[in-house]
Amino acid sequence: MEKTDALTALSGLSHETRLDIFRLLVEAGPAGISAGQIGERLNLAPATLSFHLSHLKHAGLVDAERDGRSLVYSADFERMRTLIAYLTENCCEGHPAACGLPDCAPATVAARPKARGIQGHAAPARARRR
Repeated sequence: MEKTDALTALSGLSHETRLDIFRLLVEAGPAGISAGQIGERLNLAPATLSFHLSHLKHAGLVDAERDGRSLVYSADFERMRTLIAYLTENCCEGHPAACGLPDCAPATVAARPKARGIQGHAAPARARRR
């Protein structure tokens, strides 16, 4: 990952609402979650949600897939791993495991299950505070 790519990704996460959306998508896993469900879970108006999802897509952090009339969004886990690797590549003299950094290896996008939604998952902290 180049420095400019890292800056773009970090810029995409630099707003509280976008960070909440991204965390919700990470929680949902590779199956993703519909835009309507994201709006409901985070109590966001459709225009506000669309604005923030657009920023996240531009930053390369989320993918969208049409499912009938809905758009299903999912975190781009490869981009997330690449960003984390970029941020930690020199950690502990190039050995991030020595610092106790956890590995995150969710299923790839190609292995997405057909079932959509995140039943049983808790909302992000920001949504629970309301």
